[in-house]
Amino acid sequence: MVMQFVDNFLTTLYKTVIAENRWRFYLEGIGNTLMMTVGASLIGIVLGILIAMIKTHHNNSGKMRFLNWLCNVYTTVIRGTPVLVQLLIIYYMIFSSASSSAAPYIAALAFGLNSGAYVSETIRGGIQSVDKGQTEAGRSLGLNQSQTMRLIVLPQAVKNILPALFNEMIMLLKETSVAGWIQVVDITRAGDIVRSRMWSFSPLLVSAVIYLVLVVALTSVQRMIERRLAASDRS
Repeated sequence: MVMQFVDNFLTTLYKTVIAENRWRFYLEGIGNTLMMTVGASLIGIVLGILIAMIKTHHNNSGKMRFLNWLCNVYTTVIRGTPVLVQLLIIYYMIFSSASSSAAPYIAALAFGLNSGAYVSETIRGGIQSVDKGQTEAGRSLGLNQSQTMRLIVLPQAVKNILPALFNEMIMLLKETSVAGWIQVVDITRAGDIVRSRMWSFSPLLVSAVIYLVLVVALTSVQRMIERRLAASDRS
């Protein structure tokens, strides 16, 4: 019974991944998924820092007040609409004339714009969690507001919100599974292409396993960084 199960499993795995070079679909899917995840994460972090700094340090002057209002509108719209709808609007309306080869990069931009709204609130919370005495100490050393934020407050804030940032990256990794709606061959789309050729659900299981392995890898990287930061705090 066990040998029959193993034999059936290996046969199914061969048909799903090896036969007709189907592994190429998965390889392309992994590449596009990782590119979209990394690209969107970088865009989201940059946007998040900018928005968080504007919201945290805005005053009632005309320019800053307008920027703060603009950031509030951005976060409200992005957080209030589904990421799939945002992706379709950006691809079919804003970049309607783009070639199909640009679809993964447009998707990365769309996911990054979505991520920025959530990361901004995470970073803002991290900035506010840093004791105000740190800011006062920086100013007493002759640093201006921008230098104090960049050299003193932000490094401490990032350390506090590191788990939340990695959680957002993991969410992005899984959210890219909707990129197939604009014909991007991501991991999910790759599994669906193979499924349509095999008329079997096993390719989708392979996609699920790939996602699981990538999430476990990201979690391991997060824990490694946290251990190093904890060691540096004790030294």
